[in-house]
This record gives sequence, structure tokens and C-alpha cells, in this order.
Amino acid sequence: MANFYSVLLTAITIVAGLIWLYDAKVQKPKRRARVEAEEKRLQQTLSDEAKERLAPQGSIAEFAQSVFPILFVILILRSFVYEPFRIPSASMMPTLLEGDFILVEKFSYSLRDPIWRKKLVEIDTPERGDVAVFKFPPEPSLDFIKRIVGLPGDRIIYRNKTLYIQPACAESMTQCPELEVIERNLERTDGIFFNGATPLQQFREQLGAVSHATLVDPSVGNRSKYYFQQAGTARDEWIVPEGAYFAMGDNRDNSEDSRYWGFVPEENLVGRAVFIWMSFEMDRQASSALPQWIPTGIRWQRLGGVE
Repeated sequence: MANFYSVLLTAITIVAGLIWLYDAKVQKPKRRARVEAEEKRLQQTLSDEAKERLAPQGSIAEFAQSVFPILFVILILRSFVYEPFRIPSASMMPTLLEGDFILVEKFSYSLRDPIWRKKLVEIDTPERGDVAVFKFPPEPSLDFIKRIVGLPGDRIIYRNKTLYIQPACAESMTQCPELEVIERNLERTDGIFFNGATPLQQFREQLGAVSHATLVDPSVGNRSKYYFQQAGTARDEWIVPEGAYFAMGDNRDNSEDSRYWGFVPEENLVGRAVFIWMSFEMDRQASSALPQWIPTGIRWQRLGGVE
């Protein structure tokens, strides 16, 4: 189910709030009336302890009153401010590693309700180079994280492991932008990252104003036959429609992204990844007696902002 945790948190918060409201508006006046009647009968003011014994608040109502403010604050923060995500795969290496825990800024692009995700307030639009979380278009119950490469109207080509972008031609332009090769420089080939036994090449790529690292697997050949085919374009070429974006993983040969399934609709955007707040090493041996999900260590040096 799409937005399962958001729906669950919203439902629990509403139930707790309704219980608290019912107790405050219906049960509390009854308890007060019972205490006042007893005080009138005794002709004296009862202590707080005596009042509690005479007309106690139900345990469920007391619990709801305690947790509702906490749940409400969490719901607001998670829905409109920041939401934590865990990186589950290697598709964004070396920028994000499996075991990284990130904060996603929910208000970067728009404010949406936590259940139906209807836009409440439009704030901004993604910029080229943003690392964005979005609902996976073929299966919106899944959250994906990729880098925004193409903006509406852009022409994108990914050929021979080289990225080309022709920015959209605005009506106010007297001359449309030319197709440009995205600048990249080889940084290292010394086997920091591997695909099996194959060391991956690490490049430094300049995408708009953002400089970031990418990985290329020299053992992987042309995969254009698997690419999403847009009508009227070459197999390895795409024109980004209005209201949509083209997203790619930084681990270029190990990423299921827009090249294979198409574009990210604007309404699928969740937010922008801004901070790594925890990073666990997950390299436990299969022979270990401990479960594989238990971390083997903490990568303190990775904590910080996301490029």
C-alpha cells in the first residue's frame, strides 16, 4: 500500500486525538460533576488524590492524552519537514552507500498531505543535480532515490557511458542551447568499489552547479536494448515531458532508473536528500552466528551533507 507508514501514523494520531477529545468533552465533565456532588455532600474540598480515587480517568484515555501531542508533532515533522530514509541498495554509490540513513527535506519542492499526497503548497522545483526521493512510477508503494539529471523539456542522451544534455529551449531565448557533453574526469581505478571481482572506475562529474562522483563498470557492455523507448527518439535518447523529470543513479551500471522505466512525474516527488545522520557497515560474513541485519560498525566519517 502506498504511503503505508504515513497512513498508519496519521490513523493512530487521529484515533488518539479523538479518544482524548471524547474524554475531555464528555467524560471529564461527568467526573467533575461527580466530584462536585461529593464535595457538596461532605461540605469540604477533596484533595487531588481523593478526586482521582472517586472519579478516575480511564487508562485508555490517559494513554491517549499522553501520546497524542507526541504523535502529532512527529506527524507534522515527518509529513512536512524532514523524514528519515534508509539506503537499501548500491545504486547511488559512491554518493550514498547501503546502510546510510538520510534525512529528506519534505518542503524542498512542495507540501503535500500525508495520505493522498495532494499538493497543498508549491514551494520550488528540482534543480539539475539534486538527489531526490520519489515514489517509483511503476510501483508507487516504493520509494526510490536518484539524482535529477533532466528537467522538463531537456533532451537527454546516454551513449557509450557518456551523458549528453541539451537544456530546454525557453520561449524567451533567441537561440536555443546546444547539446553538451557533461564534463567528467577519471578520479580513481584502484578498486575502492567493486562489482563482484571487477573494480569500478570513479569519475567526478559536473552536473549543473553540482560536482559529484559517479561509478562506471568497465565490464558492462551496451544495455540500450533494455532502455525505455520513447516514441520519436533514438533508443538511447529521451525528451523530458512537461511536469516530469529524468533521474539516474550515480552507480551508472548498477541502477534501475529513468533509462529503463521512463520519467518521474512531478507529483511523485517526496523531497530532497540533504543529510546523512547515520551510516552502518553491513559487511557481516554469511558464516556469522549473528543475523545479517545487525551492523558490524559505524562509518562516522560519512555523517554530513549530501552532495
